Amino acid sequence: MTKGPLALRTISETADHVGVQQHVLRFWETKFPFIRPTKRAGGRRFYRPQDIELLMGVKTLLYDRGYTIRGVQKLFKDEGQKAILSTGNEPAGSYVTEQGVVPEEPMADDAAQARKSMFDFSEDIEGLQAKMLSQETRESFLNIAKALEEAQEHLGRHIGRTGGRGQPRGKFS
Repeated sequence: MTKGPLALRTISETADHVGVQQHVLRFWETKFPFIRPTKRAGGRRFYRPQDIELLMGVKTLLYDRGYTIRGVQKLFKDEGQKAILSTGNEPAGSYVTEQGVVPEEPMADDAAQARKSMFDFSEDIEGLQAKMLSQETRESFLNIAKALEEAQEHLGRHIGRTGGRGQPRGKFS
């Protein structure tokens, strides 16, 4: 049986709906006085639909808009509950930050391409290394890695932690 749109929700239902853990909701209650779920016998929390809307607004401000907890507290103090609830109603092409509504600037094609390539893992590692590092730089890094492994082996012998009888443990040897 599903609940009606005006039904009270438990903390687990609310946490699932908002997309955070239950302990996060409890923590937010301590930081934001405007989050006040109904508490029944035994301290069980029940959230009204307007509580859930506020929680969604807080989550958007904290996770998506870069607000700090103090920033959300200040926003509530300065502008009230309406500011928390209006996190999705900004003018098109803008977003809210602690400094106010900021117009979104289109990303330059070069910057967009660079960002895309930074997170594109479809290429193999060797291909990325070849693009990003010169052969000389790669060899320098390999030499450093070998020197570090030799130092680790040397220290290991002195404190008895080698792979056995002075055998190196690294993959660069």
